[in-house]
This record gives sequence, C-alpha cells and structure tokens, in this order.
Amino acid sequence: MKFQVNRDVFSEAVSFAVKLLPQRTTLPILSGVLIQANADGLVLSSFDYEVSSQTEIQADVEEPGTVLVSGRLLAEIAGRLPNAPVRVATEESRISVSCGSASFTLLSMPVEEYPSIPEIGEQSGVVPAEEFSAAVAQVAVAASRDDVTPVITGVQLEVRENSLGLVATDRYRVAVREIDWDGGTVAGESEAVTALVPARTLQEVGKTFGHSGTISVAITSRDDRELIAFSADKKTVTSLLIKGNFPPVRRLFPETVDNYAVMNTADLIEATRRVALVLEREAALRYSFTADGLTLEAIGSEQAQASESIDAILTGDDTVVSLKPQFLLDGLGAVHSEFVRISFTKTENPNKPGPVLITSQSSREQAGADSYRYLLQPNLLLR
Repeated sequence: MKFQVNRDVFSEAVSFAVKLLPQRTTLPILSGVLIQANADGLVLSSFDYEVSSQTEIQADVEEPGTVLVSGRLLAEIAGRLPNAPVRVATEESRISVSCGSASFTLLSMPVEEYPSIPEIGEQSGVVPAEEFSAAVAQVAVAASRDDVTPVITGVQLEVRENSLGLVATDRYRVAVREIDWDGGTVAGESEAVTALVPARTLQEVGKTFGHSGTISVAITSRDDRELIAFSADKKTVTSLLIKGNFPPVRRLFPETVDNYAVMNTADLIEATRRVALVLEREAALRYSFTADGLTLEAIGSEQAQASESIDAILTGDDTVVSLKPQFLLDGLGAVHSEFVRISFTKTENPNKPGPVLITSQSSREQAGADSYRYLLQPNLLLR
C-alpha cells in the first residue's frame, strides 16, 4: 500500500476514528485503526464491538491495500507532523509515515483478526445537526455515570412522525427535549420507535456532527443486535443500543404548575457558585423564595457560612427548597435563555416539596419557546 495525503485532512480523519475507542481494551487489536486505500481515496475505520467510526477522505493512492495500525499512536503522530504532505507506505509488517523531514516506522497489526465493521441499514430519518447537537448537550448531562444500572447511563431517543424526543435521568433529575425529525416516507407507519444510546457516544456524535447541516439516522436490528448509526459529511458512527426498559420518567412532569419564580439565569448561576464555596461535598444549598426575592443560604462547616439575595418574581406561595448546587447548575447551564423559571410541584405531604421544574423564560413575563425541561428532586429540607 502506498499513498500521499494532505496532513490536516489525514490528522482530522485519524483523530475522528480513534475518538470513541476505549482508553483500555482487553483485546489490543481493537485499539487499531483500519486504513483501506483504493482508487477513490482512503477509508479509516475503528470498531470495538460496541461503537464504530468510519470516515472517507481524498488521497493520491499509488498502490491500493489495507493495513491495521495502533490508532492512538497514529493520531498523536499525525497531529504533530510538520505542515507538508504525508506519505504512507507499507512493506511486509512495517508501515512508514513520512512528512517533510520527519519519518516514523510503525508495526502493523494482523488485518485478518480484525472484526468486520457493522453494516448500516436503511435510513430512518434526518435531524438538523445544530439543533440535535444542542439538544444532546442539554439532555445528556442528566444521564447516570454509574455503570451498576446500565439502562440509565443512556439517552432514550423517541422517534415519532415528525419529532425526536431525547430523555435522560440518573434518578435524581430528568432532562427532556424535543426537536424536529424528518422521517421521510417511513414516518407514520408505526408507533413511536425508541433507541437507548450510551450517553458518552451520543455526546461525541453531537460535538462531531454539530456543524454538518443535517445528520442521517438509521436504527437497525440484525442478528439480535440492535444498533443506531449517525452519518454526515462522509463520516459515520454506529453504536449498539443499551438493552432494557428505560424508566417511564415523562409521567413525573406536571401538567400545570401554579407556583413558580422567575429570575435572571446568570445572576442565579453566579450566586449559586459563590454561596456554594463554603459547602462541604455533597451538601445542599437552601433556596428561600418569597415576595421579596430569592435568598440562598449555605450552612457549611462550623468555620464558614454564606448567604446572598437576588431579584426574583414569585407567583404563588413562599417556598423553601434545598438543592444540590451542581445539579441545579447543570440545569441552568442548559436553558440557554436570559431568564429562567423554577416551578414548584406539590406532593401529598404538605411539608415535603415535590421536584422543581426548570424551564427557559424569554423575558420576565413570557415563557421561552424552547422545549427543554429539567426536573430536579430536592434534598430533604435542611433543618
């Protein structure tokens, strides 16, 4: 195999191919990147039996062929090469990479032992890339990072006729967002299709394809393996779906809420960060909403305490809730609006507050148009 390729194009392609590979793998061969050179250019692929990445780039191919090489090492080398065309050639089990006056020799890995990249089925639909990327960033923050319960480490995608819902939870909070979905002719033939995608994979897809215009999505089931594929700009990522039933968290959202407060988002974020400085780990902040505004209080260790008041417009009763500051900040950082509405839900016990609902607010008086909703369970009230 022998080819020459633009340095920046090659470096970007290799780094895309290795991005989703695990840092450590029990099978060293799965840490490789497969490079296939043919008359049309190069195809670079990686696959660890759960996630695959594949991208096509242009190159001047003198001799077609296929080679498997350590992915992270090649990505580091490609990212540091001087600004000149990259020449790659293979001879027996060695791969030479030269660029300007720099040259490297790498050992190839046995191609015949590498698993075949998953085939993608028929396209299920298309989503606007920027909106999808923003929605993933808003929702995935609420997914669990604890592998003990794999089903909540994913983001549930819910495909309907012309909308795509994203839902995530870690038991303490739930985040939901709806975006447009173009299902073409397939849409409307059946009820909602769901796909539970690992949150980490979905976050990388959102970042990688965020400026691609549109993203093509395919959900396929083959040989008892269900997978989802995202494609844009000659790049494709596939992921196995998480098996199991996602909890029915949508029913936790209230139909209407009469008791809520509206305040400036940035003011609330800054005040929360300041007052939380004296908190011990895992402790909660006390938020008191009254007609006079909002008061934040941190009862930290014996050495330090803090409080701060900010403007807030309250509708309904005075309310006191205690919330973990980081969980609240995650929701506030995702509303993307100048003002935020915090709504208070009721429980059957009048002394125990229900979850607080965080939504966007375009002005002090008007609710935002964004469909993003973030439901946060308060801690038991601080005494």
